[in-house]
Amino acid sequence: MTELAKSLEKEGDIAADFLEELLDIADLDGDIDMDVDGDRAAVEIVGGNLDHLVGRGGEVLEALQELTRLAVYRETGERSRLMLDVAGFRAARRTELVAVAESAVEQVKGGEPSVSLASMTPFERKVCLLYTSDAADDLPCVDLGGRRIIKKKKHTYIRSTPATH
Repeated sequence: MTELAKSLEKEGDIAADFLEELLDIADLDGDIDMDVDGDRAAVEIVGGNLDHLVGRGGEVLEALQELTRLAVYRETGERSRLMLDVAGFRAARRTELVAVAESAVEQVKGGEPSVSLASMTPFERKVCLLYTSDAADDLPCVDLGGRRIIKKKKHTYIRSTPATH
């Protein structure tokens, strides 16, 4: 096992301990699944009715992820890129976002000079960016809620503009 894999496994263990304690304190039922996804630890809380841990549009999930990252930082002294999911929310959202990105790509291919999408979280932008970057070799422009992707001579340029929530 590589040093990176050991480090990510340790992050997952610390996160799981933190989340189990949180679930106990809140008297919530749930199991913790841990994995390593590429170059980051991935932890998911599954089982029971966990919708209140997701919140509207994933707001509570985002906050819980940041708290979990802080718990890992407290133990390791190193910044964590850990991804947290609750009841498959992120996985389902990823599927929805790919459909949104596919639609935007098709609109631009159909002649729209540009397509703007709603403001997005960093996770959401990344999902759309990865999809449109792969699909956009011949596209003029797709705006990902404050980040514009412009393809020119086989290079991707991203221009950031302030996103409004």
